[in-house]
Amino acid sequence: MFISLQKIIISKFFPNLDKQIFTLAIGRLLSQIGTGFTLFYTPIFFVNQVGLSTTSVGIALGSSQISGIIARFLGGSFSDSQKFGRRKTLLLSSIISALASIVIAIANNFHTVIIGNLLLGLGTGLYWPATEAIVADLTVSTKRQEAYAVTRLADNIGLQLGVIASGIALNFTGAYRSLFIIDAISFLIFAVVIYLNIQETYKPNTSELQTDRRKSIDGWLEAFRDQNLIIFVVVNIFFTFYFSQIHTTMPLYLSNFASGNFSPLIISTIFAGHTALTVIFQLPVARKLSDLSHPQALIISAILCGIGFIAIDITNIVKIGHIFWATLALSLFAIAIISYNPSAAALVADLAPESLRGIYSAINAQCWAIGYLIGPPLGGWVLDGKEIIVKIFWLGIAISVGITIIFLQHLDRRMISKKI
Repeated sequence: MFISLQKIIISKFFPNLDKQIFTLAIGRLLSQIGTGFTLFYTPIFFVNQVGLSTTSVGIALGSSQISGIIARFLGGSFSDSQKFGRRKTLLLSSIISALASIVIAIANNFHTVIIGNLLLGLGTGLYWPATEAIVADLTVSTKRQEAYAVTRLADNIGLQLGVIASGIALNFTGAYRSLFIIDAISFLIFAVVIYLNIQETYKPNTSELQTDRRKSIDGWLEAFRDQNLIIFVVVNIFFTFYFSQIHTTMPLYLSNFASGNFSPLIISTIFAGHTALTVIFQLPVARKLSDLSHPQALIISAILCGIGFIAIDITNIVKIGHIFWATLALSLFAIAIISYNPSAAALVADLAPESLRGIYSAINAQCWAIGYLIGPPLGGWVLDGKEIIVKIFWLGIAISVGITIIFLQHLDRRMISKKI
């Protein structure tokens, strides 16, 4: 039944891609349902229910990126390892992430929240290099952007379902801790899907005489010598910082600081609309942007982010219409995210030598670790600060978009000159 349903959906709505990509996408959808249950409510729960300060919660959330940075190095090396590979890395990631969600579910103090987030960072860090490398392995360059769009679509559908369900559950029960248990179960389901349906896609060169350790060291050194990749890393840290504010600081800001102090149901509705747009427009936007170079698509994403942050800033200024401005901002962020995700992943996959896709994907994922290491603590500190700092915070982020665009224009010229 699972296989029949999969074939019907694939044939009617999606591009012609390897069936394992769709299997991976379905597994990611199930996993992201659990993530949607917790993504927007973790800071609200630990500040408003447990009683931690916004700064301490920001530090706790940011701590996941400390272990995440280490795990991404391991994830890249494991994914490109002849002995380990992509599949085993994904399985290990899912099990560790499930354990992390259980720890967070029982946390009632700062130290336990830190432990849970350190484990979560470890699981996430192992996950991204492996899953991105699998997609690159199973596609040719001309189909890669759409392939990444399909997996991101699955992520967004899962988040959408999770956000809607969590908003309804919290409105009627207020049982925040149960959301983390559901998240743990979703990671275990994902592990089962991977174990039963995904084959190892890494195929080492039979002529390779290096040990995994030597190959890994040389691979990392080669990647860090790639100037186009380094330019993209700088850009990507800006992007991931922007997105960290949407997912961690913004829900708490709308709840406690924006005009009208949005209720959990209103926040859930707005973010549900946000994820709904990412579902509806993911494939159409990816196909539209396929006519542009990857850096040009990312410039569009950056511009939309800048306008979105200005709209969020307005919610703290106007006396009426604040829901409209918040909805507009989250709508712009939705299009920015779906413009960014497949373009960024495809750009990295195109830059990477075939034997180093895991390491290149790991470096791409490291940007998320750095962005989320900086973003939540900074956002928490801002919300604990003076009102004037809160008011200018979003405007300052919007201004920084100009730097991002300058780097992207430079990268675009370099890639055109080298015909990448």
